[in-house]
Amino acid sequence: MPEHKLQSKLKELINDHKIQNNKKFKLIIFTGLLGDFDTFEYAQNLHEFTKSKEYKDNLEILFFAIGSQKGKEKFCNFTGLSPDHLKVSSDNELHSKFRISQGLDIGFGSWINMFLMLSGFSSTKTIKEVLRGYTGDKNGKEIFQDSHQINLFNFFKFSGVLFKNTFGNGYLRPFELATYRLINMIEIISNWNDYILNSDFLTQRGATFLLNPDDDLVYEYHAREILSYSKDMKEPLRFLIDYLNND
Repeated sequence: MPEHKLQSKLKELINDHKIQNNKKFKLIIFTGLLGDFDTFEYAQNLHEFTKSKEYKDNLEILFFAIGSQKGKEKFCNFTGLSPDHLKVSSDNELHSKFRISQGLDIGFGSWINMFLMLSGFSSTKTIKEVLRGYTGDKNGKEIFQDSHQINLFNFFKFSGVLFKNTFGNGYLRPFELATYRLINMIEIISNWNDYILNSDFLTQRGATFLLNPDDDLVYEYHAREILSYSKDMKEPLRFLIDYLNND
């Protein structure tokens, strides 16, 4: 899509949702189903990011996902994302308007497409990102503080200090990201009907757009693979920090 047309559509979207030109950056995010791993992680990262008043006061967020109002309520309660930021729809019509990838489609149904993408077919970054969750990343950031209480299936319970005692701290420890994603998976499976509104959209991918205070598009990223909602998965919101700090 030509940039001028994309910019026009984004401004129209901003106007439709009554966001005034208040000299703030505007972050517009599209994800797939509420129950998509990428949707959960992106929302959780944003929640942590906006705890900083410095960033929160200079940023407007529109976060679009496919889901129901009931699913939205549970999703926001779990991820911490403000309900004011999250907009849900029953289909991917808006995603199509912005030409966002629907993911793999080989013609045998959404579940087959999903399993193939999880296996790395037409989604080569997925396997690498899954493995990083188990092996850790010296260049990544730790997730769990010592005081965090982790409960897996109401069977295996431990605190975040286990990661420090086993692997040290100051980086993304082995199994840390995998544990984080397992917690999200448990939440999704436990509320499947609320988070997975329509399995036809299992492979729907997302996109990110950032407009500066003058409403000029300054950053664009389209996700085409699973677990690739950011250009830099080691630090998913690095782009946002860079633009806000340089304003």
